[in-house]
Amino acid sequence: MASDYTRRTPLVLLIGLVAILTQLATYKTDAQETKPQEQKPAAVPDSVDKDYSAELPRIEPLSPADALQSFDVAPGFRLEQVAAEPLLADPVAICFDEDCRMFVVEMRGYSENKDDKVSCIRLLEDTDSDGKFDKSSIFADKLNWPTAIHCWKGGVFVADAPDLLYLKDTTGDGVADERKVVLTGFGTSNVQGLVNTFQWSLDNRIVGATSSSGAELRKPEDKLSKPISLRGRDFSLNPETLEIKPLSGGAQHGATTDRWGNRFVCSNSDHIQHVVFADADLARNPLLAAPAVRRSIAVDGPQADVFRLSPIEPWRIVRTRLRANKIVPGIVEGGGRPAGYFTSATGVTLYNGDAWPAEFLGMAFVGDVGSNIVHRKTLKPNGVSFTAHRIDEKKEFIASRDTWFRPVQFANAPDGCLYVCDMYRETIEHPLSIPPILKKHLDLTSGRDRGRIYRVTTEQFTQRQLPKLSKATTGELVATLDHANGWHRETAARLLTERADAAAIKPLEKLAQAATRPEGQIRALYLLDTFGALTDELLLPALRAEHPRVREQAVRLSASIAAKSPALRQQLVRMTADADDRVRFQLAIALGNLASEERVPALLALLRQDIANADQRLAMSSSLADGAGLMLQQLAADESLSKRPEVKTLVQNLTMQMGRQQRAEDLPLLVKTLAKWSQEKSPLLPIAIQSLAAKQDSPLARQIAVATGGQADAWMQELIASAKQTALDTAATPANRIAAVKQLRLAKFATTQEVAEALLTPANAAELQATVITTLAAAESEEVATFLLSRFDQLTPELKSRALDALISRPAWALALLQAIETKQLAAADLDLTRLNLLAESSNEEVRRRALALAKVNRPSDRLQVVTEYKPVLEQTGDATRGKEVFKKNCAACHKLQGFGHEIGPNLAAMKNRGPEAILINVLDPNREVNPQYLNYLVLTTEGRSLSGMLTAETATSVTLRKQENATDTVLRVDIEQLKSTGQSLMPVGLEKQIDRAAMTDLIEYLKTLE
Repeated sequence: MASDYTRRTPLVLLIGLVAILTQLATYKTDAQETKPQEQKPAAVPDSVDKDYSAELPRIEPLSPADALQSFDVAPGFRLEQVAAEPLLADPVAICFDEDCRMFVVEMRGYSENKDDKVSCIRLLEDTDSDGKFDKSSIFADKLNWPTAIHCWKGGVFVADAPDLLYLKDTTGDGVADERKVVLTGFGTSNVQGLVNTFQWSLDNRIVGATSSSGAELRKPEDKLSKPISLRGRDFSLNPETLEIKPLSGGAQHGATTDRWGNRFVCSNSDHIQHVVFADADLARNPLLAAPAVRRSIAVDGPQADVFRLSPIEPWRIVRTRLRANKIVPGIVEGGGRPAGYFTSATGVTLYNGDAWPAEFLGMAFVGDVGSNIVHRKTLKPNGVSFTAHRIDEKKEFIASRDTWFRPVQFANAPDGCLYVCDMYRETIEHPLSIPPILKKHLDLTSGRDRGRIYRVTTEQFTQRQLPKLSKATTGELVATLDHANGWHRETAARLLTERADAAAIKPLEKLAQAATRPEGQIRALYLLDTFGALTDELLLPALRAEHPRVREQAVRLSASIAAKSPALRQQLVRMTADADDRVRFQLAIALGNLASEERVPALLALLRQDIANADQRLAMSSSLADGAGLMLQQLAADESLSKRPEVKTLVQNLTMQMGRQQRAEDLPLLVKTLAKWSQEKSPLLPIAIQSLAAKQDSPLARQIAVATGGQADAWMQELIASAKQTALDTAATPANRIAAVKQLRLAKFATTQEVAEALLTPANAAELQATVITTLAAAESEEVATFLLSRFDQLTPELKSRALDALISRPAWALALLQAIETKQLAAADLDLTRLNLLAESSNEEVRRRALALAKVNRPSDRLQVVTEYKPVLEQTGDATRGKEVFKKNCAACHKLQGFGHEIGPNLAAMKNRGPEAILINVLDPNREVNPQYLNYLVLTTEGRSLSGMLTAETATSVTLRKQENATDTVLRVDIEQLKSTGQSLMPVGLEKQIDRAAMTDLIEYLKTLE
């Protein structure tokens, strides 16, 4: 929700002092001007013992009236205060009930006072209909950290982690007397990563953002039931049954949907992202390894520049300086700036009202609470996704000169305007990110008695009369589904869902065929689906509708009933040539519900049109949980498609799936396809055989051999012989040799070892040698460990790292590695602390016992002591040329500089801004403070392998780990026994064993020379 300023880079003190003076000169309290006092550079050097009070003046708040004068608003708009203290305080979320009363979530316990239970839900009313709320009452109190709210059946669902509450006033006194925990298990590890943003969805459910703290959800009475895990995903709630479904998302604070159901989210440092794939769609094919479903879409980048008017808070400037000098821990980024770019993006919301001109519909708004601004973007279609473009050049839609302005959340309101929740706090920051030597001079509760809610209107806006939909008849609610204002449509849909009135069916059917707006037609169709009254007679006209968004949603709704309707199936098949990208995207998904005989030809028709679009290909693959054999056969029969380079990935997916499923109906089709490609000498044959993972003498290989009358053995032998020849051919291109080595995964170990002995030498390129090690790691022979250990001393540091990853991946190999160290065949220093710790957590008891014993004998050096011992190098001058070689040898596996290396870890080019000591500490003590982005995760597979790396993608079906040299492991969830964070950085501990003091001096000198 709020900013995470744990990743900043320093700004010079002079600029900081000017900012402080500007800030002091800006503010008034009680109509008196605060006289600025000149700050002089401190004579006392920075240290943990220094008193920083002189550099940390407190900033006074502005009154509600004065605060209005602090804003610059885009031309044509104005900002109006609809509520302020004492009517409310600390608003972080709002919702309007059917009579336009506003429920406000007051998170007064932010950021350290959860257990004080000072937070509450407040109910505001506008009694004279002037657009300003004038009556306030506490609806529910004694809450922890409430963050989200949504109306349902006269009450409200409230997220108060770890619980989801239902609160209701049954007596009419304005106070909730019914209070029930309906679900529990939301994470509370991060006050700025709590469950948030409840919204009513097209399919008539409440959707919410889980955020970075995750969730293990269950009903409180079902303590023995298996919880629903929501790490990296959001959720959808049936408010009647409390059924939970995982939902793609998994960002931080803020989520929104457009009029057509497209979902967007944001994170502190990635201000607008599109959720491209639905979790449920991908989950249909558990053998499909999908990439990340969230996509950053801002053309100016996730941490785009922002143009603030407010000065930078003094404590942030001092903290940046202290971090840069390593007096306090913390990650510094941003090219030397503590501000001026997105660091605390929150509350992304698409405008869906009717009080602004039509061209503003679908425009995205996002707050940055650290920069005191509201930013806006326009969205443009980009295939099945979008790109987001800045509108206001070198300025923001709303910018305040008041550092207390904290726009944490937004809402589309009953009056058609956009409302802004201003938490109005002196300090917004995670408490653990503020050094104690600074924190003691701040008051993190300052402002808990203040708060404002604004509405953004056009200059021509006049107050309109608001409805009381609680009094509306069922017919009137159905008519409201066709209203121009998004709040009206959503509220009417919610009320109709609550009432579940059978009398709504007939008017809904009429609206589904005669709505004046596509939004109304879509709402009617979804409500009919919710009531179980959706028929093909209603869907067929919608599938032929002029508006593409109606066709898109009609396709999605058809998926569940098409299997029983020949007319729907025929129409869906006819739509493969639809001109709209998103219609075809939904069609590729919906076709998954048809029988293979109808589905596969239609998918092929889509493939011919969209083969160049990776999103479309993935959608098609998600619809092939069965029928892979027929798809492969018909794909092979289409010569033009078979020759397209993009088809290789699809062939890999299909054959891998068949190799795993081994379905009887697929085998004859697979054999025919392989025979065809063998006769044609198609380059797809080796891809297919390799992806089948049917190693020589494996059950699948024997099955295929029998089915082909022995031909498959010949294909396999030919493939392996060709791969061996190419791998050893020094005249072949590097790419072909690497591809050939990968194909040797199918060979018997003796063949692979023969090639490995020839290639694993200094005479061959590092990338080729790395591929050899990766291929060996895919083998199952215990001889792999013996071979790698015998060659270990001849390997470069990068290749040793690859070899160690291979050796620790299987228990038998790990035991061989530990044995080699115990017998001093390998030095204890060869096994770094990070990997030793992984072995110490092994699921294999023998591996765990021996790793722990080795750790006791070879205790790691105290990091503080190591840093102290290396500090003399800071007084020396190194050789940058030699330092570059040190970088290439020891750092390039995870860092990229001057075109060399791999961009996995942080950008080291910014290191010189932090000074030599910061470089030294980060190299020798990488776990002093770890950005969660670079945490190392451990995956234990069902076949006993151990894999580790940064968790870079998590979907319904797979997770992806990235490790050194940009190598990745994508593991299907069906193959995962355990997934957990190690709590340690991916960067290894103990680099002093490879980088002595002289080399460290040179490395620091090299990094200091970088531009």
